[in-house]
Amino acid sequence: MIPSLVTAKNLARTYHLRRGLLGSSVAVRAVDGVSLRVQSGETLGIVGESGSGKSTLGRMVVGLERPDEGSVEFDGAPMPEPLTADWRRSRARMQMIYQDPLGALDRRLPILDQVREPADIHQRGAATERAEAALAMLGRVGLSRHLAGRYPHELSGGQRQRVVLARALMTKPALVVCDEPVSALDVSIQAQVVCARSAGASR
Repeated sequence: MIPSLVTAKNLARTYHLRRGLLGSSVAVRAVDGVSLRVQSGETLGIVGESGSGKSTLGRMVVGLERPDEGSVEFDGAPMPEPLTADWRRSRARMQMIYQDPLGALDRRLPILDQVREPADIHQRGAATERAEAALAMLGRVGLSRHLAGRYPHELSGGQRQRVVLARALMTKPALVVCDEPVSALDVSIQAQVVCARSAGASR
């Protein structure tokens, strides 16, 4: 049997929220007993209302948040403890794309620097190679090279989402978790971004 890329078993996560400044704490069960399995090359869609725990589930799957209960295995091994060397190595192989691209981008940095950032963090090749790879990735998601020096606020919503996508694909991740990445865009732009994701991931 081929091992799963990701296996999550009985994941649960509870948040304790306070009502007002002096109010009592209320327990909110964001994720309750969720299990899933994803093979390499497989696409899995999770459907649910806003606030139903999809984002929390995604963060737990990629190791950005620890479950209160249950376990996550990535490539046949337990998810490493956060902020350890093993965790950082695993994180290089998985990325998460969020719904709000402007919130996910640094407004003070040109987009080329932000696309290159994951390769810089994980030391993928020489500096000049990383810059060229970032430029090439912009092209793969349908962005012109002349936009490389632009800042996030100078781009359209669809262009910003493509930047986030390009950044996520820079380390050639084995797993990409998309948290409603096109829900805020027009339908025509949604289709373009989805096609760009497929094109970027397939190269």
